Parts: sequence; structure tokens; C-alpha cells
Amino acid sequence: MGLESAHVSESSILPVRGRAVRPSGRHRRPVPSQLPPEAPALVLATLGDATGAVAELAALVRGDNPQIEVRLAGLGEDGKALTAELEAAARERPEDGVAAIVVPILTGPHPVADRLIAMAVAASGASVTVTDSLGPHPLLAEALHIRLAEKDLARADRMRLLNVSSPVDAVILATVGGEKAAAEAQPTAVLLASRLTLPVVVASLDSAPAVADAAERLRGIGVQRIALSPCAVGPEIDPGLASGAAAEIGAECADLLGAHGLIADLTARAYGSVLAED
Repeated sequence: MGLESAHVSESSILPVRGRAVRPSGRHRRPVPSQLPPEAPALVLATLGDATGAVAELAALVRGDNPQIEVRLAGLGEDGKALTAELEAAARERPEDGVAAIVVPILTGPHPVADRLIAMAVAASGASVTVTDSLGPHPLLAEALHIRLAEKDLARADRMRLLNVSSPVDAVILATVGGEKAAAEAQPTAVLLASRLTLPVVVASLDSAPAVADAAERLRGIGVQRIALSPCAVGPEIDPGLASGAAAEIGAECADLLGAHGLIADLTARAYGSVLAED
């Protein structure tokens, strides 16, 4: 099927004060329906400010999980907003407990966000757990599939009928966050390819492997119609970067993941996994 082999590199551990548990994204657990008052706050950390799609995402998480105290912090240029949220969460909880569980609103590792989160946690002096990013995970692949289908770049159903042609011949899964993010997106590409029964290759919008190179390889094996699927929530990517890359290779582009319900579910499950570990 032309898939590139999946390769998963180990996630680096962020330097945090106190217990640092980073459960795997592959076996995330739902949040219990009831939590004690001293349960850690769920703090969504996002690049940029805390507006737009991430604010909508936080509202979805709150609506689906009223038992959780959900906070949202934009990392800005110095992470101080996140520090303030962590300090506020710590003041409301016992000194010997975990004050907050920070979930980065990212589909993969991101060196800038990782650094700012580590700085903010250290500056807060609170006992904090930082989870992995949201991918790879089958729910992430499902959300990507839906975004493609919304632009008529994939069928909405998973089963291919032999007498119905696919809207495209292959998909480029486009990441941001450098080469490590691209490498860790390989399992998501395999999951998406399984859903679409089409070749899905990973490329990076801000490093190697480049989108143009991925398109050239696909066309070298006879692919004509390519769709670009940005594996990004929104704040971590410059506006127009994905659509511009798609235009350069003559491909159509799906929308960013944004405030999708499956991304909200993944966020809550990252929090629930830490509670299960404890």
C-alpha cells in the first residue's frame, strides 16, 4: 500500500517538580465520573494565547467533564500565564498533593512548547504532572479522517466499496515541531492509512522531510491526486502554512483539527490516565 514504516522515538521527559508521570497516549483511560474536591486541576497548555479554537476546546472539555476543574493557559513568549494558573491551582489544594495535570494541546512533541512548559512548571514551585502530547492515538487518526471527509477528500465511512473511486490517491500527513514530531507521527499515519486504505506519508511543514519531497516520492510511484492533512490543532501553526504548502504541490488541504470533540476526548483521557497511574 506504499506506507512508510512506523517508527516511534521515545518522548523526552520534561523537568518538573515532584512526581512526573507521562502515560502513553496509546492506552489512555476515561476520567472517572466522580472526583474528590482535591483532585488535580486539568490545565490545558497551548502555544500563543488562550483564545480561538483552544478556548472552544476547553469549553468542550468542561462540558463533557463537569467533575474536573479545567483551566487554560496560553504559553505566550515566557510561559508566565501557565505559571500563574499552576500557582492558583496549588493554592486550592493540599500541599502534599498534585496541584495540576498539564496537557499540552499538541498532536506531537514541540521544542518551543516543551521548553516553555518546563520553565513555567519550575517557576510555579507546584507539584505538577505533565502528560505527553495528544498523539499518536486512534482517536487522532479518526479526527484527521473526519477533517478530510469534510472537504470531500475522503469518504466518511471506513469501508471502501470496490465500485466507488477514492477522492484522492494518497495523503500527506503534515506536522509541525521539527523532525522529532514528524517521526512520532508515523503511527498516526499508519492508523489513518488503515482507515482510508490509501498510502499516507508523513512530511513536516517546518523541517525535513519536506512536503514537496513527499509529493515527489508519491508522484514517482504513480500517484496523481494528493490531499494534505495538517496534523495540528491550530495555535502551533502559522496561519496559511498548511494551505500554502498544499498549493505549492498542487494538492487540496483539509482543515486544522481545531476544537473537535475527539480532540477534547483525547485531552480528558490524558488527564484520566495520570489519575489511573496514581
